[in-house]
Formats: sequence, C-alpha cells, structure tokens
Amino acid sequence: MPHFLIKKEEIKKDYIELVDNDNLFHITKVLRTKAGQNIKFIDEDKNLYFCKIFEINKNGLKAEIIKKDKSTCFLKTKICLIQSILSQDAQNLAIANATQTGVQEIIPVISDNVSVKRENLKGKLEKWQKIALENFKQCERADSVKIHNITTLKEALKNFKKENTIIFAEKYANLILDEIVNKINTQEKIAVVIGPEGGFSQEEFEFFKKNNYNLTTLGKMIFKAPNAVVAGVTNIISRIEKNV
Repeated sequence: MPHFLIKKEEIKKDYIELVDNDNLFHITKVLRTKAGQNIKFIDEDKNLYFCKIFEINKNGLKAEIIKKDKSTCFLKTKICLIQSILSQDAQNLAIANATQTGVQEIIPVISDNVSVKRENLKGKLEKWQKIALENFKQCERADSVKIHNITTLKEALKNFKKENTIIFAEKYANLILDEIVNKINTQEKIAVVIGPEGGFSQEEFEFFKKNNYNLTTLGKMIFKAPNAVVAGVTNIISRIEKNV
C-alpha cells in the first residue's frame, strides 16, 4: 500500500485531514479509495500513520489514526547522485531507480557526452520531482528526494570531498569499490557519479585522474545508465550500511 507525505498541520489529535491537494486527488480520483478503507500517511519526521478513512467529500478527506509508528525505511548513509542527464525515457527511469534505492539528493548534470540539448531541458525539474514523489509513495520510503537545479559536472563535484566521491567509470578505474568505501567518512554526504549513455569523455577522464578522484567499475559488464544507478548505489549501500 503506498503512503502519502503529509504536513504537520494536516495531523489532528486522532485523525488526518486532507483538504484539496495533490494527495487528495491521487487518493480519491486515481486510486478511487472509499470511506472504510485503510490508508497510510507519513510526516516529515518519519512518523508513519496507519489510518482508516471515515469521511470523503468534495472538500476533503478525514482518516482516523489507528496506529502511529516510526518508519525505518530510509538509509542511514546520505547519498547524493551526480547523474549525467539522459534521453527522456532513460532519465525518467534513472530518477525512479535512484528514489527506490534510497538516494536522498539528485544533481542532474551536463557532461561532455550528454546528448540532450539544453533548450529541451526547460521544465524538466518539475517533472523529475514528480517522478521521484510517485516512487517515494510506491516504495514506502520515509524520506523524500530532493532534485537540485541542473549544473555542470565540474560544478557539482566542487560540493563534495574527493575521498567521499565515487565515480563509476567504464575505463581507467584505479581502485576497487571496497578500497574506496574503507576511507569514506559516512558522517558526511557521499557523491555517487554516473555518466551518460556515451560514457565520460577523454577530457573528463583526464580531469578525474589529474585531480585524484576515486574511479571504480561496476565489473566486466557494461550497464545502461539507469541500471548503473541501481548497481552502483546498492553496491555502495551493501558495504556501508552494515557498518553504520
């Protein structure tokens, strides 16, 4: 059952009240939920509310709080995905995959081999945020995903320490993932960098090497970029979360 992110003012003493908003539309028009059915909500403090709807009308919805619990469906490690923008369908899938794997922040970047024209990116942030929200509901994670404004690869990298940056590259890998993870500071954000469909350019590889970035590989197989998001993030999480 998907859950819905609510604001504190929508939480009353013993019930949740929704007035005209996107959640109400999704619940009543898309899911066609009726009075008497169960539903789940989550607030910004990761509190999970198991509820039963007792009133639905054109003005809103009210649901009795049956049980309140603390959600554990989130990563202890803060992972930020620096992701080269892909073609439309692949980009949408990459956003969905990142959300489902637990990434907290996504920085979409322009790198040398990005094939999407800048003028075609107008209005995309709102759509990507909507995709992230829908996947947040479906995978029942406790924290939402923030998608930053589009920037360049080099500008995005400036926001992270090199030892906390992991670049997945199809060539020039200089470290195995275990070596990188062993020196990461898990108390700070970790940047995971995924390239475009065509991979990073030779100039970008030279920049990575010149600045001593951690370059690693996903193995012998070449992944499509949206799948590389899943493989990269989950491989990192499996190594870090057991020690956090």
